[in-house]
Amino acid sequence: MIHSELSEKVIGAAMRVLNELKPGLDEKIYENALVHELRGTGIPLEQQRQFDVRYKGQQVGLLIPDLIVAGQIIVDVKVVSAFNESHIAQMIGYLAITGLDLGILINFKNAKLEWKRIVR
Repeated sequence: MIHSELSEKVIGAAMRVLNELKPGLDEKIYENALVHELRGTGIPLEQQRQFDVRYKGQQVGLLIPDLIVAGQIIVDVKVVSAFNESHIAQMIGYLAITGLDLGILINFKNAKLEWKRIVR
């Protein structure tokens, strides 16, 4: 499993955030709290980093994932009933554009944290 130690730290930080804030808030609140929690552990991260999206050599837009952790993992914060195929497809697209190999979807909707690792 790639980046297992780092992904465990991310998931642990997300659990601490959910335990403190409880479910039912907006995604951006959890994203900001997760940034605070991860920075407190010394893990480097970038929030809302922009990536050029290119098509046939031309820039056609920007991709702005929630978090890039330690330059290795994309973290996408969700507040949804359940992950679906479009969430997974979106993460696969994020991985392709960024060149990173691991994405983690984190769902703060319920009392028990849900996450899904997606490998490119």
